[in-house]
Amino acid sequence: MKLKIGYQELVKRAEAEIETLSVDTAIKRSTDPNVVIVDIRDVRELQREGRIPGSLHMPRCMLEFWIDPESPYHKPIFASGKEFIFHCSKGWRSALATQTAQMMGLPNVSHIGGGLEAWVAANGPVEKVEAK
Repeated sequence: MKLKIGYQELVKRAEAEIETLSVDTAIKRSTDPNVVIVDIRDVRELQREGRIPGSLHMPRCMLEFWIDPESPYHKPIFASGKEFIFHCSKGWRSALATQTAQMMGLPNVSHIGGGLEAWVAANGPVEKVEAK
């Protein structure tokens, strides 16, 4: 089956519309109290690879519901006026998530180019996550 648009094209289109931060910039901004690093990876990835200290875990499947104040699943942090920097493992899912958040009207959103893999390669801090 041939798709009309594959994942690579979707990511490319998203990246043309959103702000992509270098990992060095993201590491520097991660300690700002007005910045929230949002980890959209699956919980198994967090347990396997660790997480950025202080990051907010939001499974990608809940993004639209946590952001929308009219949703019964809304999380008040997304109405806080803070800056949100999304990340995943490679930067693909986070590009799509950032595009969606931006389309929904969430201000001050970006993502980490290269995701957690780039963060780790740049010696960004990572903490272990224990299975619950």
